[in-house]
Parts: sequence; C-alpha cells; structure tokens
Amino acid sequence: MTKPTAAATAAAPATGAATEGLQTTYREALREAHRDALTRDPRVFLMGEDVGRYGGCFAVSLGLLEEFGPERIRDAPLSESGFTGAGIGAALGGMRPIVEIMTVNFSLLAMDQILNNAATLLHMSGGQLPVPLVVRMTTGAGRQLAAQHSHSLEGWYAHIPGLRVLAPATIEDARGMLWPALQDPDPVLIFEHSSLYNLTGTLPAGAAQVDIARAAVRRPGTDVTMITYGGSLGKVLTAAQTLAEEGIQAEVIDLRVLRPLDDEIILASVRSTHRVVIIDEAWRTGSLSAEIAARIAEQAFYDLDAPIERVCGAEVPTPYAKHLEDAALPQPADIVAAARRAVAPNE
Repeated sequence: MTKPTAAATAAAPATGAATEGLQTTYREALREAHRDALTRDPRVFLMGEDVGRYGGCFAVSLGLLEEFGPERIRDAPLSESGFTGAGIGAALGGMRPIVEIMTVNFSLLAMDQILNNAATLLHMSGGQLPVPLVVRMTTGAGRQLAAQHSHSLEGWYAHIPGLRVLAPATIEDARGMLWPALQDPDPVLIFEHSSLYNLTGTLPAGAAQVDIARAAVRRPGTDVTMITYGGSLGKVLTAAQTLAEEGIQAEVIDLRVLRPLDDEIILASVRSTHRVVIIDEAWRTGSLSAEIAARIAEQAFYDLDAPIERVCGAEVPTPYAKHLEDAALPQPADIVAAARRAVAPNE
C-alpha cells in the first residue's frame, strides 16, 4: 500500500447523509462509519479475517470491498497476532488502520501486540511514536455461542494504560465513535456487543461524531443511579421502566468509555440519587464493576444512603443451553431486584 502524501490526507466532508434521520440498524451504522472514514481519509484501511469478500463475520463490512478495493479492505490470514502487528506497523508508518478481530476471545492471541507494543510505544519512545490504531471486536454473550465465544473481556483491556476503550451501545454511538477514534494518537479498542448488531432505530438527522471521553445519561432519575455499558444498556432501560411503574425513578448512566472512566458524570449522579446499582455482564471478581464501586466508595462514600449493589455475570464458563445462558447473565428482573434493595435497604 502506498502511503498518501500530506496533501492527499486532508479530511473530506463527512458522508452518510442518506442514512441519517432514517430507520437503520447498529450494523448498518457501523458500516456507514467505516464508509465515512474511508472516504474522508485515504490513509484509513480495514484489515481482518473475512472482512473483504465475505463482508465480515457480522456483515459490518459488506459491500465495502467492491466500493473501496482490496488495498483498503484487506482480508488477513488467520493470525490475530500477525495482522494486529501489521496494523501497529502501518500506524507507525503514518496510516490509519482499522483492525477487526472477529470475537474478543480471539484477541487473546494478539494480547502481546496490544499490551506490549500498541499500548507502550508512545511512552517508551518519549512521545515520538504514536500508534493511531483502531481495533474493533465483538464481545458479550446471549447468542448461544457457548464458553469460547461469549466472553466479556473489555474490563481486562480497560486495565491497560496507553489504551482508550470504547463500548458503543446505541446506533448513534456506533455511527459516531469511529472517526474520533481514528484521530486519537493512542490505540483505541472498540467493543461491539454481539446482541446489538440487529438493533433497529432511527439515526438522528445530522448525527455526527460523539465525544469519546464522556459517559452519557440515557434516562434521568432521582431515586437510584444505574451504571452500565454495551449490551446491558437495553436491559437496564427495561428495568428502569419497570421501576418507574412502581414509582422508583432510576437514572441510567451509559459509560460508553471504559478507559478512561468518566468519574465526573458517575459521581454527580451518585451524589444526586445517593444509591447506585452497577450492571456488568462480565464476571464479578476483578471486574470493571469492582473498579467503579471502588471509585464511588473512595470519592462519594458519605453521599451514599445504601450499600453499592452489583449485578454481574455468574462466575462460570458461559453455558450453551439457552435457559442456562439466560440464568448466567444479568436480566431485567435481577436489575429491578437490586434497585429495590438499594432504595429500601432495610426491608
């Protein structure tokens, strides 16, 4: 691939107006985000397993090969370490690569590249070697993909300095996070929950890039704060509606950015409601929910009127059988029960 000249890399106007304000899906919003980035900047290219001729394992890149050609949409061999390393090298060389890793469990084969190279090179070079790399991967359970393809490991990556970790839970975030991620001098990991690809909704007219440093209040409330991200957002909003019918007004915080966490929005909500429930599909021990709970205890302990509640995945390999998988994951009824305990801790 020939490196574009500086003049050729000037950002073009955003594209995608044809889909904005219309019914679309999470998958289509991601595809439009890629089309936008590929059109704006000739340095951008997509690389991964089956992203080209097959159109992506989850059909995110369907049609992009025909539109942008094989140098911009590059099918990679079955070697996550190899093509993630190639993405790092391309970023060091001035390109803006998007690396797609099919599912989060496969990213473990590229952990050395992500942890020991992408996350550290800017620091270890004294600021001389930025790595503007975006790595996308599917995460989460709920689709009967059993123990090897149902992990929620984004908390592991949120532990690593030098990375920015994003978890778009809405169609608007799926559309708007990719371009600002490509502008970040640090590597950015984007976790797409597998249950969201078929999510249907309306992309607001004029939807643009989103702030990849801030959490979002998805539902205002006064009685209890419910904090979540990714594929659990829909369940939490369902639980919040059930609680509202009982007279309990829950404020729902969508983290969106898992590293760095937006302490400001989290703490402001907790100090307003004085009660908190954290919902995290990942395992409880050493989880992102544990970090959030610790920060609240450290910075807002005397604002709490009840113990912090956590609703997490069962600490077992994710079962294949549907009824067992459902039992192993946070469900709206579990979230409602935790919120009730927080609001009336002595009952």
